[in-house]
Formats: sequence, structure tokens, C-alpha cells
Amino acid sequence: MKAILFDLDGTLLNRDASVKVFVEKQYERLYNYVGHIPKEQYTECFIELDQRGYVWKDKVYAQLVQEFAITNITSEQLLEDYLHEFKYSCVAFPNLIELLKALKKAYYQLGIITNGYGQFQMDNIKALQIEHYFDVILVSEWEGMKKPDERIFLKALSQLQATPSESVFVGDHPENDVKAARRIGMKGVWIKDDQWDDVLADAVIEDLLELLPVLEKFRKTHFAPNKAK
Repeated sequence: MKAILFDLDGTLLNRDASVKVFVEKQYERLYNYVGHIPKEQYTECFIELDQRGYVWKDKVYAQLVQEFAITNITSEQLLEDYLHEFKYSCVAFPNLIELLKALKKAYYQLGIITNGYGQFQMDNIKALQIEHYFDVILVSEWEGMKKPDERIFLKALSQLQATPSESVFVGDHPENDVKAARRIGMKGVWIKDDQWDDVLADAVIEDLLELLPVLEKFRKTHFAPNKAK
């Protein structure tokens, strides 16, 4: 194996934990505008509307403003606060830096392919202090295409000068990450997420450091797909 590519949210960035930290900080920061709402209710409602990042925040804040009768601050201003402040709440998954150091020491080429807004995602990558470990970083907004489009995977591999058969993709989304990567001939490693089951993958991990023995097995043998329950 030559190249290892990663998803960002839910794979390297613990987005669930990061969102919770951010919303609590935002509530305190903007208490004069949202203090009439119980903190737990504001946090829970945001997380529910956010749908783990699959609903953009303009819609989330528009709904919050309407539902809680928020005045003196607009949904647009709340969105601006999110864009500027979220990076200060980024939480990495355990063992992230240790894994990246080990992969670089083993001379793997590393990449990130993430769906999302360009500068926002780059700010989060920099907040995790991992940018320098990666040889290529592709963000869907800047590329004009997004996962599961096979072109964005092939573009990253081209920049890494690696073929699909000598490359691995690691991600938490069964369709956008694992299935899409396997479709073009990459190994697909699924980071287990309890919201899905019966995921077809070449390997399943729960901790980032579990990737290291998986890669060693890939080097030695051809894995048959596993179904994760």
C-alpha cells in the first residue's frame, strides 16, 4: 500500500463532540440574545436540526430564530458567528496525531477528501494542527465535485501518484466514503458508527490506531469484504 486517504468529519474530527462544545460556547457568548432559551434546549435543538452536519447552518439558524423567537440578532449573524468561531471548538478523535506520525514514519502518502465549504473545512484542519501531515487536501466546494463522485478520489490519487489498487480510504460514511472508494478499486476502511450497520467494507475499526495492523494485513493478503453489524 502506498497512499492512505481520509475523510474529515466523523473520521479525524470528532464532529459530534465539536458541535456540542461550539453550541455551548455560542450560547454563553451570545447570552444577551439567546439567554431566554434554556441552555440545554438550545443545544439539543441545534444538534437535532443540524443532522450531524448534513443540513447547512443557514437553515438551522433560520429555524432556531423562528422557533425560539430570537430577536436583536439575525440568522445570518448567527451563521457568521458559526463560520468564525467553530474552529476554536474542534475536537480530534483519540490517537489522531500518533497515527499520522506513524504513517509518515512508514512513508505513506497521505490525503484528505472532505465534502463541505472550502475555507471552513481548512480552518478546522488547521485547528487540529494536522495540515502538515498531508500531501493533498481536497475540499468539495473548491473542487466543484464531492464524494461519492469517483472523480474526486481519482484526482487525489493522481496528485499522490498512486493507483487505486495501492491505496486505502478511511471514512465513517458507508456510501460516500467506503462504497465510493471500493467502487474504483481502493480498499475501504469503515470507522464504525452506530447509526449504520450491515456495512460492506474491507476492514472495520473503532479506534484510529487500529488502522496500523489493518494496513499490515493489506500488505500481506487480499481481504474479503466484511459485513459489520
